Amino acid sequence: MLFPPPKDLMTSVFARLPDKYRITDRPSSWAKTHRASQGADCVLEGPSFDRKGNLYVVDVAYGRVFKISPDGREIDLITEYDGEPNGLKIHQDGRIFIADFRHGIMILNPESGAVTPYLVESDGAPFKGVNDLIFASTGDLYFTDQGLTGLQDPTGRLYRYSVYGELKCLLDTAPSPNGLALNEREDVIYLNVTRANAVWRVPLAPGGGTMKVGAFIQLSGGHGGPDGLAVDEAGNLVVAHIGMGSVWVFSPLGEPLYRIRSCRGLSTTNVAYGGKENKTLYITESDSGCVLSCQMEVRGRDLYAHM
Repeated sequence: MLFPPPKDLMTSVFARLPDKYRITDRPSSWAKTHRASQGADCVLEGPSFDRKGNLYVVDVAYGRVFKISPDGREIDLITEYDGEPNGLKIHQDGRIFIADFRHGIMILNPESGAVTPYLVESDGAPFKGVNDLIFASTGDLYFTDQGLTGLQDPTGRLYRYSVYGELKCLLDTAPSPNGLALNEREDVIYLNVTRANAVWRVPLAPGGGTMKVGAFIQLSGGHGGPDGLAVDEAGNLVVAHIGMGSVWVFSPLGEPLYRIRSCRGLSTTNVAYGGKENKTLYITESDSGCVLSCQMEVRGRDLYAHM
């Protein structure tokens, strides 16, 4: 063993998607493709908080977005549309951006529920299947284009869409790029590469490209790999490991600090900081259709919506 065992932390259920929102009377094409024909009444992902403390989550399988009240007691359906929303982040101006596997980058109007295209192609061709996204403090948008890539086809891509309207492909050799986060200086992107069961470190070059990309953390186990990712104010990486029922916390040096165990299913898909002093970690768990929570010692790094 290279490091001492990480400290165990336990979770509790913050919110559960009510039965009235569980879909059992029609199949999900997404679930057939991504879950080896296993059914799913919902697949929660993409947690993100607005300035009022409401938590937004997506349902990838059925094209839905939900809003959860700050106390977790009220869950409202904001929209249902013909898409596969996978990631969600909120802009500083209040717009809600969605990484939609089927359509591309979309914008949701939370008042009307309207979902409209924002960025749907690169060099005249559709994306493979975008997965997750994050804003830099400048307003630049980074997102992953995963599609069905993996070790058999390591051509997943990482993009940056600048505030000036320039779309640049930063990587095109990743086997299933997924969640992503920026370090405090915003000169490094941490990138979950699901099918390689690894977190990559992607330094951003002064000229706008990348350099010396490397595997920063190598995981093992699970039926998937690292999915969602967050960073706290100490620079620790918070990695949702789907198929392990766990969220790992690593130091900036890559040392394992904590293992946060799901109190429900094994499909811990994504994470977001929120709550009092931004010290509560919220975890989407898609097997049970629940959002779990865990109190942390270090507050999460503020995202663009809260800067």
